[in-house]
Amino acid sequence: MPSQQETVVPHRALITVCAMLATLMQSLDSTIANVALPYMQGSLSASSDQITWVLTSYITAAAIMTAPVGWLSARFGLKTLYLISMIGFTVASMLCGVAGTLPEMVGFRLLQGVFGAALVPLSQTTMLNIYPPEKRGSAMAIWGMGVMVGPILGPTLGGYLTELYNWRWVFFVNLPFGIAAAAGMAAFLPKTDPAADMKFDWFGFGVFAMAIAAFQLMLDRGETQDWFGSSEIVIEAVVAALGFYLFAVHMFTAKKPFITPAVFKDRNLSAGLLVMFAVGMVLLAVSALLAPWLQELGNYPVETAGLVMAPRGFGTMAAMLIAGRLSSKVDPRMLMAFGIVILSWSLYRMTDWTPAVSETTMVVNTILQGAGLGFVFIPLQVIAFATLDPALRTEGTALLSLVRNVGSAIGISVTGALVTQNEQIEHSVLTSYITPLNRAFQGAAAALSPVTDRGAQMLDAIISRQAAIIAYNDDWKLMMLMALPMLLLLLLMRRPKKGAGGAPPDHAAIMD
Repeated sequence: MPSQQETVVPHRALITVCAMLATLMQSLDSTIANVALPYMQGSLSASSDQITWVLTSYITAAAIMTAPVGWLSARFGLKTLYLISMIGFTVASMLCGVAGTLPEMVGFRLLQGVFGAALVPLSQTTMLNIYPPEKRGSAMAIWGMGVMVGPILGPTLGGYLTELYNWRWVFFVNLPFGIAAAAGMAAFLPKTDPAADMKFDWFGFGVFAMAIAAFQLMLDRGETQDWFGSSEIVIEAVVAALGFYLFAVHMFTAKKPFITPAVFKDRNLSAGLLVMFAVGMVLLAVSALLAPWLQELGNYPVETAGLVMAPRGFGTMAAMLIAGRLSSKVDPRMLMAFGIVILSWSLYRMTDWTPAVSETTMVVNTILQGAGLGFVFIPLQVIAFATLDPALRTEGTALLSLVRNVGSAIGISVTGALVTQNEQIEHSVLTSYITPLNRAFQGAAAALSPVTDRGAQMLDAIISRQAAIIAYNDDWKLMMLMALPMLLLLLLMRRPKKGAGGAPPDHAAIMD
């Protein structure tokens, strides 16, 4: 879009609303099914490890298809790609809602991820294009609400829809918003000229897709296949490593790769990609773990579990609005450091949680956690594009979405596998203490005697519960350790020059 359109764009407010709807829909669907998974499991006759494919298939497909968004936008035009993606995403959502078997659901979720991949980077590019530099801090704050609040509020909305209707409505809810966003963009978004002579880098995309798919399969199947004791996992690991190697070599040697190597020369964007990867790992992994923690260990009803997780979104929204206004007045790196510290502290507070923790403690902690993510996300959007060539903007936004999706998929798979593995390990460790020689156990030995069936069942249930608590706490520690290294990456970033992307004095002016 020409630079002269950045200051005066007709229907800017309406385009912003449509972009927000598209962003919210895509990001919401990454977690809205979390609390509904136990209900889907029964309906689709799936095992506990198979049902997680409903989450990871969507994220993996989105990660693979995010990479070529820059090329697709240039080849077919931003508006055309936007409308195709929005309509395809809405149709795929309806198909997910009527799926009757697990293969159908996974296939439709893959399709949903394919069409939804372009929505977030195209929305961000649109926002960057229609607002001048001095308003981009606030523009990214508003846009970022859809990206960050969607995954956070997803479990809450999914819980209510599942309880009031059934799990299929977590997908049907996309229909009115998809129609509204597509109609608005068709009517108000300026059209760009496609570059019909562009050729696609099929080899580069092929090896990239192969690497991502094989790597995700390795993570999803590793726990049930004994990891590298299985030839299947070894093959998937080799294919993933080979795919990533061929992709890297091809990208830096081909004449026209589908990801331009020049985009990585920008230090701010490169460091921002690493930060976004860590944010993606924490963002969805916490939601994916907290939902079963509340329902299985805390015995919360599905709608209450969603409600307890909702304050995280309010903390994120408040932090984003504050960070958007401060972007022009405070070094974005300082805001990000503040957010990382809050995020890490909130995860540290969770490392000693038990189901006896009060709801007040959980709500306060989730608000702090959301605020930490908000203070990281908005300054990151400002500083990552502050020094990037505008011609590489769409590619940059696509890469940020790509690493966030990859990070999210890895975070969900790794933390889920570790919970299962550590629960088994801790169960074995705790069982070793159940002996007649343990004086602490002697007082309860009569009621919990493993000699009787009832005593053995009660004893096993208690041990399993304690092992699960320890396993979850170990995951909270792991995520805290993933968040803290982001502080070191801030040292690689340069502060944007004045006018490169701050917030205007009046935040409401963004809708002018």
